[in-house]
Amino acid sequence: MKQGFLPVVAMTLSLAGLASAQERPQGYPLVPLFSTGTNIVGETIRYPVTGAAKVTAAIVTVAAGAKTITHQHGVPMFAYILDGELSVDYGAHGKRLYRKGDAFMEAMKVEHFGDNVGAEPVRILVVYMGAEGSPPDTIPKN
Repeated sequence: MKQGFLPVVAMTLSLAGLASAQERPQGYPLVPLFSTGTNIVGETIRYPVTGAAKVTAAIVTVAAGAKTITHQHGVPMFAYILDGELSVDYGAHGKRLYRKGDAFMEAMKVEHFGDNVGAEPVRILVVYMGAEGSPPDTIPKN
């Protein structure tokens, strides 16, 4: 190895770290919620390619003691539980309990329904990642 190579690499890495720290304003922390390439039941996340990108965000509220309809999703959906507890039944894939602060990518091809098992309303921030002409965000099942 050439003499002087390691100090140059170390200095380059230090400057790269300094640059990224300088780009992020102080007092503005970044707290990662979640990162994945698959959804909650292991399906690979695939974005629709039918048209121009379309992102839809909403807050879904499920009243205490209420259930959602059985459904699937036509596009990838990120969910973040803002309040409450929701049990989701994925049939053969089992049930999962989500609580305030939980983040996940929801199942797409697996029919499921949510059940508010708590005493307060469940509030969920949902972000659908679709495209113009793609299937509906939520597809009711009989």
